[in-house]
Amino acid sequence: MRTVGGNAININSSRSHAIFSIHLESRSTIETSEKVIHSQLNLVDLAGNERTKKSGAEGLALKEANYINQSLSYLEQVVVGTCDKKRDHVPYRSCKLTNILKNSIGGNCKTILIANIFPETKYIEETLSTLRFATRMKNVANECSVNEALDQPLLIKKMEREIRDLKQELSMHDVLASKGAHKNKTEPYTAQEAYKI
Repeated sequence: MRTVGGNAININSSRSHAIFSIHLESRSTIETSEKVIHSQLNLVDLAGNERTKKSGAEGLALKEANYINQSLSYLEQVVVGTCDKKRDHVPYRSCKLTNILKNSIGGNCKTILIANIFPETKYIEETLSTLRFATRMKNVANECSVNEALDQPLLIKKMEREIRDLKQELSMHDVLASKGAHKNKTEPYTAQEAYKI
């Protein structure tokens, strides 16, 4: 849930990040295909980085600003870590925000960043900070592929149906083979013929 509160910079300042996730599942309407395609859409509204001296935040607002700045700092570390190919570890689990956005930053997602900036000169520091972050984010390379999985219960049903059909076909074949063998037979079967039947 997005929380809003006023401060000296902005009367409608975001007091929290907001993440809205939609999970989609696509499958065939007929039971011939057991393939399922999974998709996820994350809509993220990041709260802006605040300089507490400018915002004049106190009490709860100051505490919120510290949490916001800390999570944005972790996000920045993840972005920098993703862009550095020599780095072995990217700290996705530093906070909930980076953990949720793991696929969006160097993962299996298409990511679009929209950066909001102040056009006024008194907010030049915040504008430059946002543009630097956007530039770093632009260097993140994601590898997108289709998230395809198999619906296990449907696959089991399909295999059971195939087994049932094959058993019926085999029993029909046995019946037809035994009728054909009896047609022109007048003397008793030899041991070899009986074994074949």
